[in-house]
Amino acid sequence: MPSTGILKHPMEQEVNASLKKRHSIISGRSDFWSSSDEDEGVQPHEKAIAAGQPNPPYCVRNIEQHELGRREIQIAEQEMPGIMALRARAKDDKPLKDAKIVGCTHINAQTAVLIETLAALGATVRWAACNIYSTQNEVAAALAHAGFAIFAWRGESEEAFWWCIDQCAAPSAGWQPNMILDDGGDATHLMLKKHAATFKQIKGIVEESVTGVHRLYQLSKAGKLCVPAMNVNDSVTKTKFDNLYSCRESIIDALKRSTDLMFGGKQSVVCGYGEVGKGCCQALKALGCVVSLVTAHINK
Repeated sequence: MPSTGILKHPMEQEVNASLKKRHSIISGRSDFWSSSDEDEGVQPHEKAIAAGQPNPPYCVRNIEQHELGRREIQIAEQEMPGIMALRARAKDDKPLKDAKIVGCTHINAQTAVLIETLAALGATVRWAACNIYSTQNEVAAALAHAGFAIFAWRGESEEAFWWCIDQCAAPSAGWQPNMILDDGGDATHLMLKKHAATFKQIKGIVEESVTGVHRLYQLSKAGKLCVPAMNVNDSVTKTKFDNLYSCRESIIDALKRSTDLMFGGKQSVVCGYGEVGKGCCQALKALGCVVSLVTAHINK
């Protein structure tokens, strides 16, 4: 007996087609963020080493993602008029000529604008990620495609994390770093421990995180910090702008992504009332949370 099909209402067919199209779009997006190698747990640097390239010019998850990454960088440039104005004003003077910078920060569209600005101002850079999860693979691919020495991908193993930093910090015939731009102190720590002679030739360190600054103070107290270091974390632009305004937006984005909750009427507790805490309180209150505050500094 022949099987009979169930006739579907035209509206149901249209909805199903729409859902299939939406699923296709989402699947396509996920391809930009990952690859089959990532699903299999293969680290890109392992493939490079296996191919006989222990010191490749760059190492990213998938270089084919560069077009998407370039679009994201271009969008970020539109939202960063200050640094773009600086690039336009100083690119002809090349104030960073002869600067060879080891960078270890989050690698996203915004830091890509910084990296390309440093290069436009005359610096030579090699860059690794300071966090194993925060790298935007497509942005790293765009930077590598543009000729930058980028060693980063989302989902690095601990061994890969230190390998990437060492690819930037290790001196070679064509690479003698003389500056460090650090976020967390890992590049500084590795260079001091593994490349002590090169570390002594460093002209300056720029540190942009609380953790990294604490590590620098520890090195200073121990008499091991033999080069100048700048604490960017306590600068006015960091404390009054980044800590307040950036955290005010990122706290909501992070909580929404991780909990998928409605925030109206929720009881929220914020620990600490510095600039970060103030931004968090403002953001949570704006969404209708009942915010309680815990702080050790009653004068704030």
